[in-house]
Amino acid sequence: MSICENPCMNALNISEYTLALGAQAKSAAARMAAAPAAVKNQALRRLAALLRENVAALQLENAKDLQRAVAAGLAAPMVDRLKLTPKVLETCAEGCEQLASMADVIGEIIGMKQQPSGIRVGQMRVPIGVFGMIFESRPNVTIEAASLSIKSGNACILRGGSEAIDSNKALARLVQQALSDSGLPADAVQLVQTTDREVVGQLIAMPQYVDVIIPRGGKGLIERISRDAKVPVIKHLDGNCHVYVDDPCDLDMAVKVADNAKTQKYSPCNATEGLLVARGVAAAFLPRIGQVYADKGVEMRACAESRAILQSLPGAQLADATEQDWYEEYLAPIISIKVVDGLDAAIAHINRYGSHHTDAILTRDHMHAQRFLREVDSSSVMVNTSTRFADGFEYGLGAEIGISTDKFHARGPVGIEGLTSLKYVVLGEGEVRA
Repeated sequence: MSICENPCMNALNISEYTLALGAQAKSAAARMAAAPAAVKNQALRRLAALLRENVAALQLENAKDLQRAVAAGLAAPMVDRLKLTPKVLETCAEGCEQLASMADVIGEIIGMKQQPSGIRVGQMRVPIGVFGMIFESRPNVTIEAASLSIKSGNACILRGGSEAIDSNKALARLVQQALSDSGLPADAVQLVQTTDREVVGQLIAMPQYVDVIIPRGGKGLIERISRDAKVPVIKHLDGNCHVYVDDPCDLDMAVKVADNAKTQKYSPCNATEGLLVARGVAAAFLPRIGQVYADKGVEMRACAESRAILQSLPGAQLADATEQDWYEEYLAPIISIKVVDGLDAAIAHINRYGSHHTDAILTRDHMHAQRFLREVDSSSVMVNTSTRFADGFEYGLGAEIGISTDKFHARGPVGIEGLTSLKYVVLGEGEVRA
C-alpha cells in the first residue's frame, strides 16, 4: 500500500506525502509552462471525451458519496452540491471544449512601447506555476480546476472534501489519463488521496512548492486558510448577493429575474439572498414576487413595510427580518426583503451588508443603471439580469476556479487569466544606459 492510499498516516508520513506532491507539481509545472497550445488543447478535448464515455462509472462512484452524505445527515443543499448528474458532467465536458477552443494567452506580449533610450518594454503573460485548491462538496470543481490548470499551463494540487472523496478520485483518474494520453505529465494535476485534514495545514505552508492557494467552500474553511496560509490566497468568504428593483422598472421582467435569481438553484454562492425594492414600486411589485416565492416554499424575512404588503398572500411564509438577516448567506429557500427609499439607499445597503460578490439592479433608468455599476463595490455588478449568471462558464471563461471578492490579484470569476501573471520583457539592439 502506497503512502497516498494509507488512511492511517502519521504526522511524519503526512509531511512526506505533501512535500512529495509539492515536488512533483513543481517539476510538472515547468513542463506545462513550455507545453504547446495544441497539446494542452488536445488534453482538454480528450478529457471531455473521457467524461462522456464514463458517465455511468462516475455516477456509481458518486452514489457512494451520496449514500454516505445522506446517512450522515448532511443538509439537503449540501447533498445537492455533491451530485454528479449527466447534466453536470456534460457541462464539465462542454467547459473543457470551450477552453480548448479559446485562444492561448500564455506567452502573449502586451503593451510593448518604445522608450527614449531605444529599448522596447512590454509585459508577457505567464503561468503562476503551482496552485493549491482546497474545496468542499462539489466534485465537478475537480474538473473545473484541472481544465483551467491545463489551459493556463500550470500544475495544481487539489484537495476536495471528504464527503466527495470517491467522486473526486474517479474524476482525477480521468484527468491524469487525459494528460498522459496527450504526452503531458500526469503529475500536472494531483488529487490529495487522503481525507486527513493535516494535509491542508501542510499544503498552505509550502511556499517553496505552492505559489498560490485557492480555497472554495464554507466561511469557516476560508477564514482558516486566510489566517494560516504562508502563501498568497485568492478567496471569497460569502455570497450575500442582492437584487434591487428600481423605480422605474419593468415589473414583468423584475418578477421573472427576481424569481430566477433566488429559486433557479438555492445552493450556489451567486443565488440572490437579499431583495431590495424601491418604495415607489413596492405596492405593485411585492405581491407578485411574494406569491411566486410563497408558491415555491421560500421563506420571506421581511422589514415591517414589506411585511405589511406581503402578509395577506396565500401560503406566504413570513418572518420579521433582523439586523443579522441583512448579512446572511442562506443557501436555502429563504430571502430577506427590504423596502428602500430609492437608488442611494439601495447602494448604501449593498455596500454595507453585502459580501462584494454579485449584485443586480432591475431598472428602466439608464442613469440609475450607470450609477449602480460605478458605485456598487462588488466583483460582478449587473443590470436587468439574474445574479445566477455570475459564473465562469456563463461569462465565456470556459470554467472558473472560483469567484474572488478580493481586489488583488484577481476579482470575480477566476478563469485562465486569473491563473497567470505578467512579467516585464525588454527588447533591445545593443543599447546601454548612459
